[in-house]
Amino acid sequence: MLHIPLWKTILIVGTCLLGIIFASPNFFSTEQLARFPSWFPKDKVTLGLDLQGGAHLLLEVDFDAVIQEQMTSLADMTRVTLRKDRVGYVGLTAKKDFVTLTLRNAADIEKATALIHNADKEVEITSTPEGELTLRFDAASLRVRNKAALAQSIEIVRRRVDEMGTAEPFIQQQGDDRILVQLPGVQDPTRIKELLGKTAKLQFRMVDLSIDAQPGKPIPGVDILPEEREGQTTYLAIKKLTIVGGENLVDAQPGFDEYNRPVVNLKFDSLGAKKFGDATKNNVGKPFAIVLDDKVLSAPRINVPILGGNAQISGSFTVQQAQDLALLMRAGALPAPLKVLEERTVGPGLGADSIASGEFATIIAILMVATFMFIAYSFFGAIANIAVIFNLILLFAALSVTHATLTLPGIAGIALTIGMAVDANVLINERVKEELRNGRKMLSAIDAGYNRAMTTIIDSNLTTLIGVGLLYYFGAGPTRGFAVTTSLGIIISMFTAISLTKQILAWWIQWRRPTHLPI
Repeated sequence: MLHIPLWKTILIVGTCLLGIIFASPNFFSTEQLARFPSWFPKDKVTLGLDLQGGAHLLLEVDFDAVIQEQMTSLADMTRVTLRKDRVGYVGLTAKKDFVTLTLRNAADIEKATALIHNADKEVEITSTPEGELTLRFDAASLRVRNKAALAQSIEIVRRRVDEMGTAEPFIQQQGDDRILVQLPGVQDPTRIKELLGKTAKLQFRMVDLSIDAQPGKPIPGVDILPEEREGQTTYLAIKKLTIVGGENLVDAQPGFDEYNRPVVNLKFDSLGAKKFGDATKNNVGKPFAIVLDDKVLSAPRINVPILGGNAQISGSFTVQQAQDLALLMRAGALPAPLKVLEERTVGPGLGADSIASGEFATIIAILMVATFMFIAYSFFGAIANIAVIFNLILLFAALSVTHATLTLPGIAGIALTIGMAVDANVLINERVKEELRNGRKMLSAIDAGYNRAMTTIIDSNLTTLIGVGLLYYFGAGPTRGFAVTTSLGIIISMFTAISLTKQILAWWIQWRRPTHLPI
């Protein structure tokens, strides 16, 4: 009689029961699951974009804007550094990818170069005998900064998508400057596209009332920015110095003011609260501007110091606009604008057809495999077919618990798993037949068949796992979906084909006590 320890029997039976429990939510609707006890699992297999429909966006990071902003920051740093040490200059200008200025005294070239290098060692400086300096970042530094901007953009996009409550989004870097965003279940990508495309760079800056704000007229230390007010556009002279930025923001929530108008309530961290409090205390009676993406949202006058670390943005908002603005503030500002290169909407009808085709293919595969195994191995084939059923149950349980996304290639992986699940049983059954032909007794042949086929089974499954592991590591999107279902199916088949079938066989022998094997 085959001897299987009690603990192993309990483990096998327990695993199968847990698989049935965790896979069962997939056979009930969300409304039906809501009526189940709280302890009962509610997780279902998550369908990918190609199965339930949704939005597909390919975004490109505008690195030119990143470099331009870095040149502006470099110019500001140079201005502060040279003024601090009383080095005279004229014509400080930030260009597309470099900064230029002319020293009043050409003898200050070495001093100015040393001061700028001390402030930022990554700056390359070229000079002329007349005292003209050209500042730019070296190529390696730019690559590092662009890579950091891309990584930050991916994180901000992920935060914004999560804030919108989209289930199981797929967000991944593609190439050196692009971001792939797939949002299952989203049928209208217009609002998503608008929210992802906004840089959402928030700044609190003082208004310079001494300057006549004329658009297109460059003024050192000041930006001429538009403000929309009651359907008309006016321009304000806004000082470049930022009092508080979005990086000091802790929270942003939509709300209503005392006149029941939509507003956005902001809360700063301790550093931001101190900066904001000091600025409002020192500028009572003066206007300050709330600037978002180089547009003035509002420019209220400071009547009293605001010391609590809270602020409010008001304007001609709708409720939806206030909610979206609060969402953008919470998620953070993008380091650079994003361009939408590609936009696709996948309808749920295509996904329904794919699911129906996948179900049909899976059922046909099960029937064909079951028929072959029963014809080839009789009762042993029937046991292998039971193992295939539990292989599918445990696979769907694993997909549900891990929240893995099932895609159309994933369904192909499931169909492939069915055939691979009986591969181990074929090896075991053939080995048992060979042992019987060599004269072994029934129980000894079964034991030898399982033990001696183990090495071959492990080797064949391990090599397949290496292949699908490489698919997962180097692949993306649907390719990864195929790799996930295939690898889970292989691992589960090792359990069902070896442990479960041997347990069923042991129970049958204990019950029937046969004198020969129907194989």
